[in-house]
Amino acid sequence: MSPERFARINKLLDRRQPDLTLCLESVHKNHNLSALIRTADAVGLHEVHAIWFDRKGKIKGGTAMGSQQWVKVHHHDSTAETIAQLKAEGKQVLVTHLSASAIDFRKVDYTKPTAILFGQEKHGVSEQALALADQHVVIPMVGMAQSLNVSVAAAAILYEAQRQRENAGMYERPQLSADERHRVLFEGGHPIFAKLCRRKKLAYPELDEHGQIVADDAWWHAVRSN
Repeated sequence: MSPERFARINKLLDRRQPDLTLCLESVHKNHNLSALIRTADAVGLHEVHAIWFDRKGKIKGGTAMGSQQWVKVHHHDSTAETIAQLKAEGKQVLVTHLSASAIDFRKVDYTKPTAILFGQEKHGVSEQALALADQHVVIPMVGMAQSLNVSVAAAAILYEAQRQRENAGMYERPQLSADERHRVLFEGGHPIFAKLCRRKKLAYPELDEHGQIVADDAWWHAVRSN
């Protein structure tokens, strides 16, 4: 790993927002998934949650411009369990839905730990998700259209969250754990060795201040052996 790449990845990780996430309930169109991942990466999200009712989703390599390498996607098969997990992590769960209790998305405090849930392209968010959410939010529109594409709606809300968090200085305080930071640095800087480690069930070795691998002879022998 070059010093320049090491510095760039460290800078990226310094600004990651692990307590801000998207939750996608059966969003299945690949171009939407890819756009959502790209926007999540651009705003500094570290992970996204995807709920699948009938299959595992897959984001095709390349269509997200490599962003899927930097944004971890957690796959789930239950809306209730996923929302329970997000709430157990201390996150407020928002759902975009026009209801009597819905508020303008800009009135939400996004400096709090937050998960923003979006539904399937055709049918929208499930009744279960609507019932379990902490707050319904809407994006005001004055044209003929009654709704936005899911990736466009997510971008609007995420950039409002980014604006609030930047004003609060939250992008200036590194928030990732040391272990997670090391994982991303190693996988991003040494992808071939990371793949070998996963295949051989070896722990990732330490990195020095320049991003180079620090390992004993036993590790090098193990990773290079057939």
